[in-house]
Parts: sequence; C-alpha cells; structure tokens
Amino acid sequence: MKEKTKAQDICEELGLKLTPQRMAILGYLDGNTSHPSAEDIFAAVSRRFPGMSLATVYNTLASLKEKGKLLELTIDPAKKRYDPDTRPHHHLICLDCKRVSDIDRAFDLEIPDSLRNGFQITGNHIEFYGYCPECKGAAVKR
Repeated sequence: MKEKTKAQDICEELGLKLTPQRMAILGYLDGNTSHPSAEDIFAAVSRRFPGMSLATVYNTLASLKEKGKLLELTIDPAKKRYDPDTRPHHHLICLDCKRVSDIDRAFDLEIPDSLRNGFQITGNHIEFYGYCPECKGAAVKR
C-alpha cells in the first residue's frame, strides 16, 4: 500500500477535498522559505495544471490560514505573502527587492505595564528592514 503524503495528511486533517491541484499547492508550500504570494504559487503550480484558477490558490491558502497551517504576512502593502512555517519567528525584509528571510531567534522584549494599554501580551513578530546582499551590492555599484 502507498504511504500517505504530508499534503494528504493536511487535507484529511482540515477536511479539504483531496484534488491534484490542492496537492500541488501544498507540495509547493512544503518547506518553502521564499514567502511566496498567491500569484507566485499560482505561477509555479499552474505550469502543471494549466486549467487551475487563481481562486483555487486563494481558497486553499484561506483554508490553511484559518486552520493555523499557514501564516499570512502583510509586510508588502502591494500583495500578501505566505509562510508555511508557523513556528514563532521573525523576518528580515529587503526594502528594494522585497525578499523576506526568516530569523529563528527569540528576542526578549520587556514592555512596561504603562505602555501595554491593558493588553495581555501573548507573543510578538518583529520585522527588520534593510537591504539584502544583492541589493546592497547593486546600490554600491550605482
């Protein structure tokens, strides 16, 4: 008997219909660290499934986000990006090319009670902005 894939397990766990297109989307996201947009995912997966719609990608991403299997990043005002790594982590963001890199380190930040406005803090996400090595190098050459 054939062993179940991670994509099959996720679809079963979330109660999603197991389609080849959905399997391809989940396969593309598995281990992906590029923080792709829905359009990036569609472009990559639609090569194998030319009849697939962008709506299929959006619907799959919405289901994954709703069930906590995907983070939606709003670091680029022009388009949402997605991160299949749901562990707590932070991001480095290039101001030029918009490349996003993960930072897998906790930062111990103490927020005084006077600044919490009554909030109970349960977590944080820090974004660091700057220039990636390629963009920094290109700026030096200009």
